Amino acid sequence: MVATTETALSEPVIGAEQDYTSVSEHLSDLVLVQPTPLWWYAGMAGATALFLWLIVAAGYLFYYGVGVWGVNIPVAWGWALANYVWWIGIASGGTFISSLFYIVGADWRNGVNRFAESLTLFAAAAAGLMPIFHLGRQGLFYWLFPYPNVMHIWPQFRSPLLWDFFALLAYILTSIVFWYIGLIPDCATLRDRATTRGAQIFYGILALGWRGSARHWRNYKVVYLVLAGFMAPMVVSVHSIVGLDFAAGLAAGWHSTQWPPYFFIGALYSGWASTLVLMIPIRRLYRLERIVTERHIEVISKLMLATGLLLTYCYALEAFQPYYKGDAAEIGAFRFSLVGPQGSAYWIKTACNVLLPQLLWFPAVRRHKPILFLLALGIVIGMWFERFSFVVASLAHDYIPSEFFTFHATIWDEGILYGSIGLVLAGFFLFIRFLPVVSIFELREVIRHKERR
Repeated sequence: MVATTETALSEPVIGAEQDYTSVSEHLSDLVLVQPTPLWWYAGMAGATALFLWLIVAAGYLFYYGVGVWGVNIPVAWGWALANYVWWIGIASGGTFISSLFYIVGADWRNGVNRFAESLTLFAAAAAGLMPIFHLGRQGLFYWLFPYPNVMHIWPQFRSPLLWDFFALLAYILTSIVFWYIGLIPDCATLRDRATTRGAQIFYGILALGWRGSARHWRNYKVVYLVLAGFMAPMVVSVHSIVGLDFAAGLAAGWHSTQWPPYFFIGALYSGWASTLVLMIPIRRLYRLERIVTERHIEVISKLMLATGLLLTYCYALEAFQPYYKGDAAEIGAFRFSLVGPQGSAYWIKTACNVLLPQLLWFPAVRRHKPILFLLALGIVIGMWFERFSFVVASLAHDYIPSEFFTFHATIWDEGILYGSIGLVLAGFFLFIRFLPVVSIFELREVIRHKERR
């Protein structure tokens, strides 16, 4: 067991046989030369079908209103808000991989940052739709914009809706800029290697006139470092604000100062797991084993294990606090989440997020790709059930017994969830077809540093 761990940690972040030419040819050919594989068409077809479900569900929702969902008073926040927290958590984890580990100079980051940044972009887009879907009058979503209050549309400027607007808008815009800035040198590489006029024009436009001069690289490094330094704390603030949305609510069990760090830890946890869910199959299908090596998977698996232990502590604190406070309403809400109609969600999240990840202590599990893929997928699913249990079970057991409510999801709730998954997957499939799935120029930097040693 010890030898296996040492082997994984001693492996380079890129194969010893890789050089400038092989890296550029392999990753560029996936976009420019290699025919579109059949698995891509199959995956894109499935993602498109789910995305169409989202369009149908959203259209039906806009026409008939949120009454088509299973929500009611006091469960006014249902699947849409659980989906929102879930997606923004997945997006936050991806950003943290790319930004924080760029600042600290982690060499393994260069093989996985493009996966993480792309996941951030599409997951944040899905998250941004959920508050709009949740609004009773979706056509007036622009009322969330902070323009002067001459129409008296803001009865309370301290509303969490205003916090969410600023946090999510800033996060989505900076994520797009951060992702695109990192693509510019690679788009220039694709432009120079393209053989058709259409591809040369397309990638030339995306490259913004990049020529790789010393001036270009100097400006690039400054801008990218500033954005990375901005994005890392933004991840903390965005998901802390999401936690404060709940802490500012009146539902039993939500009054706690632990929710901002609790939600941030959960965001990282789902982000690590989602990155592995996408990275493991793409690594195999595109034959990237000597570019995305065992070292990358080993590091992310250990980060996932460490974050899972922190989340386990949060779960324990969540169970301890109601009894420590002695509040009858909070104790009743916690018991309801265990054995009530939505009690299965609590036990699923505990099994997926606490028990199953303990297998990551064993190096054999971390190096067995099918098992690791299923384990990471289980964590992603478990994190959704955590959000669902937190949102719905707490609201369903209000302070007044006459207002207790049993939530039942409808097909339109399911359409919004599964359709948003289709949106994210369709965006990711388009990305890996037309842009490099791994950063070419950053792998060149790894090779340069390796040659200097």
